[in-house]
Amino acid sequence: MAKNELGKASLDGKNKIAIVGTGMVGMSFAYALLNQKTGTDELVLIDIDKERAEGEALDLRSGMGFSPGNLRIMAGDYKDCKDADIVVITAGARQAEGETRMDLLKKNTMIFKEIVAQVMASGFDGIFLVVSNPVDVMTQLTQKYSGLPHHRVIGSGTTLDSSRLMKKVGKKLGVDPKSVHGYVVGEHGDSGFIVWSKTDVGLESVRFQLSDADMAELSEEVRDGAYEIIKRKGSTYYGIGMCLCSIVEAIFNNSGSVMPISNYDKMSKTYFGWPAVVRREGVARRIGVDITAPEQKLLDKSIQVISEAVSEAEKM
Repeated sequence: MAKNELGKASLDGKNKIAIVGTGMVGMSFAYALLNQKTGTDELVLIDIDKERAEGEALDLRSGMGFSPGNLRIMAGDYKDCKDADIVVITAGARQAEGETRMDLLKKNTMIFKEIVAQVMASGFDGIFLVVSNPVDVMTQLTQKYSGLPHHRVIGSGTTLDSSRLMKKVGKKLGVDPKSVHGYVVGEHGDSGFIVWSKTDVGLESVRFQLSDADMAELSEEVRDGAYEIIKRKGSTYYGIGMCLCSIVEAIFNNSGSVMPISNYDKMSKTYFGWPAVVRREGVARRIGVDITAPEQKLLDKSIQVISEAVSEAEKM
């Protein structure tokens, strides 16, 4: 199919992603896609500022000669979502210093109503991957607004929090972070927590290697990681961009990777970060985990925070 210099025409191809929002998060994800082999063939950039989307597409294509893949990139609009396999929503208000993710609720609820309506009007029937905060709430609202099955509407959840956990525990114990197995679950926010009872290094529980004080300190560092970045540079984007690549790769390669994405819990009827098997259809299944009674209380509290926010948003 012919296309102009800016690549606006939609191409017929498999493994197509549409990114809604060409801010720092969206473009960090797009840039990471160019530098990794994720199985993505086509990328469409959509933004209310069409000139910016066109400029970003041109800039990214300039570096294609150095990319490990052959990704086709173009600026587009919502009609290009029709044949997309994944629509990634990164648009929304940015979290400012001193502001919690939940403080963004009112701003982003109104934005999402319009975005999801326009995506669905295109005939889209793929997977929504939500990134904008508060991500658990926005993911649940996206499912409601779209009417798509729960397993095809997911959020980035606590993937980035869990990555920070692996890095910090690995440094503390002097091991490769990839050898640390553990998750942050619940809200991607202040009520999320580390499941220490299931965190290990090579089958050895970290509870035998870390003191209570160590775990308390690490929990605080993981929880406040984003706040520290925002304090120093205004916003976070590189880390989540790389996390999104991992999620997309799991979908396109049908790998069955286990990730703590924001996914739907039938018992609580709420979306929150929890380990799930990610395949081509989205969530293949949630992982069953026996956590301790204190951890269950923390999870219940986190679910309540999200549920109350969802209820508040639904009134807007």
